[in-house]
Amino acid sequence: MGGERGTTGSQMEVAKPVIFNREAGRVGGFITACRLYIKMKLRGNTVEEQVQWVLTYVQGGSADVWKENVMEELESGEVEYETVEEFLTSLRKEFGREEEELVKAAELRRMEQGGKTMEEYVQEFKRTARGSGYEGRPLIEEFKRGMNGGIRRKLMEAENPPTSIEQWYRRATALDRNWRESRREEERMRGKKEEGGGAPKQEQRQNLPWPLVWQRRQPLPQQATMGPAPMEGIERTNAVVVRGQGQGQGAGTPPRRDPFAMDIDRGRNCYTCGGFGHIA
Repeated sequence: MGGERGTTGSQMEVAKPVIFNREAGRVGGFITACRLYIKMKLRGNTVEEQVQWVLTYVQGGSADVWKENVMEELESGEVEYETVEEFLTSLRKEFGREEEELVKAAELRRMEQGGKTMEEYVQEFKRTARGSGYEGRPLIEEFKRGMNGGIRRKLMEAENPPTSIEQWYRRATALDRNWRESRREEERMRGKKEEGGGAPKQEQRQNLPWPLVWQRRQPLPQQATMGPAPMEGIERTNAVVVRGQGQGQGAGTPPRRDPFAMDIDRGRNCYTCGGFGHIA
């Protein structure tokens, strides 16, 4: 039954790999296609034959130079592969570095701090930047682009802004840590106020309706100083004075002027006796 499976597998149509010319991003697919075809069609061949078959699909540009060097090393016996997998691994190492750089560079350009702390962002940025091909000023620009705008502006507007990537890492982390500590302190103080019975008195006064905040005593309305005198025996209901009763003077008798009254009091009625020319 195993022989039948082998015969069936050898008769199956298997797609051959596409020519590999060292184009970035294609080495992974090329190796996968080679591995599948060898497993289905070239399982009984020697390792040397399998390696040479793979090399026939490596063509174009600088890939031809690499292929010629490998073939010379194989013919001279300088290099000998025990399995075809060993050869495919060396192929990935040779051309996969460029692909890895492209992948990491793309990931670096998409990276943003967002809700992460600066320490988390820095560690993730370092991991992705390693092997991405970015260094120097381009690396700093990518780090600045991904960090939150508030911290970036504070560092760029500082008297001595950072100049190296390590300075950016260190100062951005310290600034972010101080900001988060300040936020925690504000929340802690706010919680204490709530536990202590609410807002301070000043805040309570500001929250009251306007008439209750600054309510001032208004002066009492003054009685009219001109006009006819009330009739004898008639008591004023809106004043504190009753003319003609209990004052010891007859009806129509003008009130005696207080010798101690000032001139400024003239023209007003006395609050006690209702007389004119003095105030008591």
